[in-house]
Amino acid sequence: MTRYPSRPLKVLLGAALLALTGAVCAANPAGFTNPVLASGPDPWIVRQGKTYYLMVTKGDRLTIRKTTDITRVSSAPEVTVWTPPKIGRNARSIWAPELHRLGGKWFIYYTAASSIHDDNLHRGVFVLENSGPDPTRGRWIDRGRVNTHFSAIDGTVFVYRNKGYFVYSLQLGSESHLAIAPMSNPWTLSAREVVIAKPTYDWEKAIYPINEAPEFLLGPRGDLFLTYSASACTSDDYAIGLLSAKPGADPLDPKAWTKAPRPVVTRADNVSVFGTGHNGFFTSPDGRQHWMVFHANPGPSQGCTSGRGVWIEPFRFGPDGRPRFVQPSGKNDRLAPPSGQAGGSAGAR
Repeated sequence: MTRYPSRPLKVLLGAALLALTGAVCAANPAGFTNPVLASGPDPWIVRQGKTYYLMVTKGDRLTIRKTTDITRVSSAPEVTVWTPPKIGRNARSIWAPELHRLGGKWFIYYTAASSIHDDNLHRGVFVLENSGPDPTRGRWIDRGRVNTHFSAIDGTVFVYRNKGYFVYSLQLGSESHLAIAPMSNPWTLSAREVVIAKPTYDWEKAIYPINEAPEFLLGPRGDLFLTYSASACTSDDYAIGLLSAKPGADPLDPKAWTKAPRPVVTRADNVSVFGTGHNGFFTSPDGRQHWMVFHANPGPSQGCTSGRGVWIEPFRFGPDGRPRFVQPSGKNDRLAPPSGQAGGSAGAR
């Protein structure tokens, strides 16, 4: 959740896992440090070929940065691809944009509020379409609001077994839940959504009970995973949780999803990283590495502002097919770039 501009299990790796991921501090002077962008709430990265596209919450417009070196994305020009109308259902609080390539076209999903009501009970997820090859160019067509039954933020889509699904955070006052529905096309739900997760653990209820910002990840064995952000984004304890479902499960069945009892990515006081959340996933250009992108604050008590930076971290899947995320890196931790990109290497931290 963004509340922009005012708004906004730690997995400790042992020596063996560090060896597998390839620690690269002084050994790789060509590496990078986080954050890769100092200001970038709700980051989203998608890669096509050797080109990365980054979107973040700007509040009053949608922008895209295009680069072949994601570790140097801060030097890439920020291209404004859409500005909201002055009046209407999607006029302000432009949050949490995601860029997806579906059926040979580009789609942007973003959260917005109306020019009349700017509160949690009057938000929705809207869709833009671009048939061109480069999302920083061409014409974006407004496909309107996704027909969710509830007020909605943080919408995402995924395709599983040739079927499209939409997942979002529904708003119930100060509380939010995760809901899913099938799609008949990239902007239309074909059935009413069902709730698959609610805040149940204490770490999901810091300041407010919140489950938001869902993101899909398919495991190497066919397991389905959904990460999400929990607690209020104003809290230093804003963290990333994990839902999982077995291979072949029906994503629309709430009983198919199991929630991990502890967060999988959370604050790392020892390296001054706080408020970790709103993540996404991408792979290296050679397909050998999995990466997570998320936002965080470089200090405590900084809340939900544009001061949240963009972190990227490599992760791996364990022998059991589940993702193994790492503790966030600090400003003095040098990491190897994604393999197969400009300046990339086979090592990953």
